[in-house]
Amino acid sequence: MANLASVVQQLKVARDRVQRQLDQLDQALQALGGVSGLRRRESGINKVVRTPRIISPAARRRIAAAQRARWAKWRAGKRAKGKA
Repeated sequence: MANLASVVQQLKVARDRVQRQLDQLDQALQALGGVSGLRRRESGINKVVRTPRIISPAARRRIAAAQRARWAKWRAGKRAKGKA
């Protein structure tokens, strides 16, 4: 049982060391100011999340037009099957 306590103590020491390293990395990332497009969530778990992509209005119009064309093609095919 003493051996188990020793292992637990070693794991705690290793966790503390890794936590210090993570803190140093966080400080370095904050110094860079989010250059990579990734940001840390402020609340909850320290987790890296992607920033949302921004789509231009012109791109939205192109995507919407393409989707309308897909639906029109699908509806036309459905009507053709119904008449046959």
